[in-house]
Amino acid sequence: MLTGALAAVRQGAVNSSTSATTVAATSASSSLPRPRPGTPPAQAHPTEETTGSMLHTSVKASEMSKKASETLTPSQTPGRSMYLSNRGNSIRQQQGILQEGFVQYARDQYDDAHNPDGILNVGTSENKLCYDLLHKRLTKPDMLHVDPALLQYSDWRGHLFLREEVAKFLTHYCCSPKPLKADNVSKGDCIWVSNCPCVCRIADAILIPTPFYGAITEDLQLYSDVRLFHVPLDCEAGGKDSRLFNLTVEKLEESLKKAKQEGIIIRAVILINPHNPLAEVYTLKEMIGFLEFAKRYELHVIVDELYMLTVFDESVTFHSVLSADSLPDPQRTHVVWGLSKDFAMAGFRIGTLYTENSHLVEAVAQLGSFHGVSGTTQHQVAQLLRDREWINEEFLPENRCRLKAAHSYVTGELRSMGIPYLHWPATLFVWADLRKYIRESSFERELSLWRCFLRHKVLLSCGQAFSCSTPGWFRFVFANQDHHLKLGQCVTQDTLA
Repeated sequence: MLTGALAAVRQGAVNSSTSATTVAATSASSSLPRPRPGTPPAQAHPTEETTGSMLHTSVKASEMSKKASETLTPSQTPGRSMYLSNRGNSIRQQQGILQEGFVQYARDQYDDAHNPDGILNVGTSENKLCYDLLHKRLTKPDMLHVDPALLQYSDWRGHLFLREEVAKFLTHYCCSPKPLKADNVSKGDCIWVSNCPCVCRIADAILIPTPFYGAITEDLQLYSDVRLFHVPLDCEAGGKDSRLFNLTVEKLEESLKKAKQEGIIIRAVILINPHNPLAEVYTLKEMIGFLEFAKRYELHVIVDELYMLTVFDESVTFHSVLSADSLPDPQRTHVVWGLSKDFAMAGFRIGTLYTENSHLVEAVAQLGSFHGVSGTTQHQVAQLLRDREWINEEFLPENRCRLKAAHSYVTGELRSMGIPYLHWPATLFVWADLRKYIRESSFERELSLWRCFLRHKVLLSCGQAFSCSTPGWFRFVFANQDHHLKLGQCVTQDTLA
């Protein structure tokens, strides 16, 4: 799959005068972009640049990205309905890049037997490597238990037996110095939606470093009218930054100051660790620094640790904020986790919130009826989490082994083509730099490249879907079956022949 996408990129060129939203299919030999004339070979680490105007440039680029996303496909956007309110029309017409790509994929999914010419998906962050392990465990007799209590309404925070298992699980795998409490756990199918309205008023804002998991925007805006205020991270190393897309307390401070100057009230910060889409793993020292920043300004911090067990190399160790001996502001620190990524069970639609703030737990519980999870599913999740022998001896070791092999394969292909990428052995994806394949640095050209991949039956995720401040970065999901990865090369090369 990935090799197919890269092979396609290597062979053609997008007409630089073609609009991003009206680009038409061209001949196979010229439909994908070549590197710009005179472009030097890609380097694993881009050269240093001066940082005097970086913040201004990044903010401007973020605004460009937002504008491009808002005008994705006007011809496909539903017209206004006389039967809906303004808010209803806004929700109906909302479609970002991630949603647009997935809708097309859902209509034309690749299938070995039934649709071999369908779209290959390396854009959606799903782990498709461990179905055999999960099928074996989820079909055991202990998973099929049903009793009256599971068929009736429960505490909207979740059944007590599940919250107890989640607390034990997080205590162990987050290396908490003290036992975590079941009363501090809430569950639901959309924890983001339940959490943010409880700490923000309508039109308030939350700081979030960019790039970030793009669906957060829709999660918050569609339900709660909470705004996101971007903290743009630069894709060049320079000045005090030794890492690409390096998040620092100073950058948080600058963005908070800018928000205040614009009259925007910031109520919270969202931190993602391990990061989506960068795959970066922040140290505990770095995370504590970010939490101390938030405490100084009495900001809530929502810490997304959805990939905490998806680190597959011993050279990198993940440290949960719950492993700290003490948190700078425990009443304003809230940790989100779920089964979608670490257990390859996105279809279960269950996430958890852990917070020591009992008032927040109560508020989230009031919204729990809108995002409930069935009793039988809660039973299955509890059984899974308490089966430490299966988790430690079967699932985690094999999952990490398969992820490491897939990551090695994909990054090897990137290196062979001279494509820079961020090297972090974590999550399900690689953040890669395809800037040399767009004729000019614009989000319109990036979108043209994204559509070009899609026309050739390869779904990726482009940087503007994650509010990246610089066009040309793409996220490649590698957690797919090996034969799909390799088949992508054949399919795309046949298309270009």
